This record gives sequence, structure tokens and C-alpha cells, in this order.
Amino acid sequence: MTMNTLETTQRFLGLIRFSHTLFALPFALTAGVLVWGLHGFSWIQLLGIVVCLGLARAAAMAFNRLVDRDIDAANPRTASRHLPAGLLGTKAVVLFFVITSTGFVAGTALFLLEGNSVPLIMSIPTLAWICGYSYAKRFTAMAHFWLGAALMLAPAASWVVALGWGVLEEPWIPLLLGLSVFFWVSGFDMIYATQDIEYDRSVGLRSVPAYLGLRGALVASRFCHAATVLCLAPLPWLAPGLLGPIYMVGLGAVAVLLVVEHALVRPDDLSRVNQAFFQVNAIISVGLFFIVLTDVAWHLHSSV
Repeated sequence: MTMNTLETTQRFLGLIRFSHTLFALPFALTAGVLVWGLHGFSWIQLLGIVVCLGLARAAAMAFNRLVDRDIDAANPRTASRHLPAGLLGTKAVVLFFVITSTGFVAGTALFLLEGNSVPLIMSIPTLAWICGYSYAKRFTAMAHFWLGAALMLAPAASWVVALGWGVLEEPWIPLLLGLSVFFWVSGFDMIYATQDIEYDRSVGLRSVPAYLGLRGALVASRFCHAATVLCLAPLPWLAPGLLGPIYMVGLGAVAVLLVVEHALVRPDDLSRVNQAFFQVNAIISVGLFFIVLTDVAWHLHSSV
């Protein structure tokens, strides 16, 4: 029986974990708020950021599911995913990957309307990098950092679409935002990977938990999340006309949430990994965006 359109759409959204867009998109918009506060707002840039990030992430997730379909089928935790379970066919997912990849590259052409060709020039290398993560765990335990480096492109890209190569003249804010995402994502991906220690070891897949063990991985994750806060802390000094006390209070809340995340996951109890992974991190990314938006809006209003 042929699936109806709604059911098919739901399955593809499930395939790419659409709800997990909450991890990268808010940071891209946070970077956008800062660069627009300094250089002026653009609807084209906002539209382009949302469209391109959504399509790039969808393409990367589809590619990951294709590359890992045999691994997922053999792992009891992931055997119910769409390809191993037969909820979607391989040809359909390949077509989905081609469409979303093409859409991403085409989407970067939006910025040509503002005379910025850098996103289009960098589109294919960017796509290759974020898709390359899918192979990383086959040869390096540092795969978590590859994922972090892929997602750190989201806030950096917001500055590139606004300034083009001019971003090289104002590198510190996008660099620190990017590094904060790098450490944040790498840290929570280590926590998520603790669920597969034994399976990864049995089939030769590489990860920090498989290499360092459960306790070592959780310690490494804590260091990554401490680095996240350290990278976010200097932003009010780099953007004094945009960020101030509201942001610093919000940053304190982010630090507390990271502590909560680690309190939820203990070496003797991994039952709340998914709660720590999704719920807490979604609050962090969305919450930080609204904090920055509020602080920037308040400063700009006060200066009028």
C-alpha cells in the first residue's frame, strides 16, 4: 500500500531528526543577531540562513543514515531507525539527499542578491565537510570533534553571509561563537555515545567512550563544556554596545544547565542520557538565542 503524503513527510522528518535542528539553528541566529546589530538587518540573510542551514543539515543526516544503515541494523539501539526497519527505502533516501544537497547549494545563491558570492563558493566544500563526519568514527576516536567542527560552521556562516570575506577583518565574535558550539556539541556527543561503548568496541568503531571508558568520557565531556562557557564569556567585551548584564546572567544560567546535564548522567546510571542530550541542550541553544536577542534589542533601543 502506498504511503500517503503526510506519512511520508513524517518519516523523512524522523529520518533527519528534524527536531534536533534546535541545536544548530539557534546558534546561527544568535550569530546573526550580533552581526545584524553591528552592521544592519537583512531579510535576505535571515531567509538564506534558515533555508541553507535546514537543507544542509537534512542532507548531512540523510547521508549519515545511508552510510550507517548496516551499522545501525546490527546495533540493537538503532535497529529501529528508518532504513534498517524498512520504513524508508534506500533509493528514496538517496533521492532525498540529492534534492536537499542541490537545494542547499542553490540556496546559497540567494546571497548573490546582495553581491556576496562567498557562501556559494564555499557551499560544496562545506557540504563535503559536514557529510564527511559520517565516516569519522571508522578511523578516529575524535569523531565527536568532527561533528563539533561541522556544527560550529553554523554561527560562523551567519557572519560570512553578512560580511563575505570581510569576516576576516572581524574574526573574534564568530570565532568564539563557533568554538563555543564546537566544544558544546563535542561534549554532548560524547555523552550520547556512552550508550554504545560495548557495541562500538565489538565492531571496531572509534569513540572517546570506547577509547577512554565511561568515566573518562564523562570527564572529557565536562572539560569540553567548561570550554564552552569560557568561549562565550568574552562576548560582552567584544560587543560592548550590544551585550551586557542580561547576557551575563543568561550565560550563568547556561553554565548551571551544563552542570545539570552532567548531573543527569552518571557512570552507574545512563538511563537519562536522552533527557540530558535533547531536553537540556535544546533549552541551552534556544535560551541563549533569546537572551542575546533580548540584550541586543535592549541596547539598541536604549541608544536611540
